Amino acid sequence: MLSKAMKGMFFILLAIFMSSAVYAQEVYKIGAIFSTTGPGSSLGIPEKNTAEMLEKEINAAGGINGHKVQIIFYDDASDETTARNRFNKLINEDKVSVVVGTTLSGTSLALVDLANNAQIPLISCAASVKIVEPVAERKWIFKTPQSDVIVAQSIVKYLKSKKMTKVAIITVKNPFGASGKEQLEKLLPEAGISIVSKEEFNEKDTDTLVQLTKIKEANPQAVICWVTSPGAATVTRSMKIDLKMDTPLIMSHGVANKDYINLAGEAANGVVFPAGKLLVANDLPNKDPQKVLLVKYAKDYKAQYGQEPSTFGGHAWDALKISFAAMKKVGNDSAKLRDEIGKTKKFAGTAGIFNFSPTDHNGLKEDCLVITKIANGKWTLAK
Repeated sequence: MLSKAMKGMFFILLAIFMSSAVYAQEVYKIGAIFSTTGPGSSLGIPEKNTAEMLEKEINAAGGINGHKVQIIFYDDASDETTARNRFNKLINEDKVSVVVGTTLSGTSLALVDLANNAQIPLISCAASVKIVEPVAERKWIFKTPQSDVIVAQSIVKYLKSKKMTKVAIITVKNPFGASGKEQLEKLLPEAGISIVSKEEFNEKDTDTLVQLTKIKEANPQAVICWVTSPGAATVTRSMKIDLKMDTPLIMSHGVANKDYINLAGEAANGVVFPAGKLLVANDLPNKDPQKVLLVKYAKDYKAQYGQEPSTFGGHAWDALKISFAAMKKVGNDSAKLRDEIGKTKKFAGTAGIFNFSPTDHNGLKEDCLVITKIANGKWTLAK
């Protein structure tokens, strides 16, 4: 017969065993590479924050089918070589089943061949359509941000609604800017909109007065700028404060975070740009299929970090939630995960409703974007 003390100890040990049993199985490892330092840090920091928040959330709910989830994070410092090194470490040493990231188009493009050769699914959080196209050469690559092609289509649609027929473009000299420029040069003339001036600038330029002076002399009806912050703020201040140009300024979705507004200050007021619906979630009709998740993500993020989320953190939310959903169905085998991710349909994320297919590894359409306007330092739906 067991003594009363021994019985008590037995039940204590049983309770400990049962409470920890949910994590007794193999840990599911997900790699995450974000640019939390360097030029892309204003994008990468909210991505890392989101990843940490979701890791806590899913493990508090019991993990995935009883498996604890471990998100192994590395900073690529906004550098392509560093991104490649971090990716190799994740697959060779950390033995992850899927990688989320990177933050920037250039660093993501640097991983395409590595992911394909290693046969590890990569879900990028960057914009360039070239990350996932041609799909036949990108079997293992997916991405969650809206591609620059549909962003450019949205800008063209906006220009036509305003009956604007001549514009200038100014783009940053990096893969993100080059990809956006390529789409604009193709789509604007097709829509009957003339490009009267084309200028470029370097990511670390502290002003763009020379380029914008040339643009001002061309007298466009609008200026389209394709860059992320801090470069976007540099262009905005040079244009609105230094040159006092009253020409409408249209940005890409690369400015969809508060850092841009903080850096540009009052000069940002009046700027319009296409973006996902997260920034204006509270203004959406209740019937919108994304509204509930957008409002919840924004509320959770602010409670955790004391600030509003950005669409960039949302890209990490989408990539990780898609990974979780696939793992729930097929476990952590990389090949099975790739196939399951590729079957993603009607998945409501922060960037839109995702429908991946064998010919589309982004899975978003133009209707996932809304034209956003900055007014009094806040995001609003443009009229």
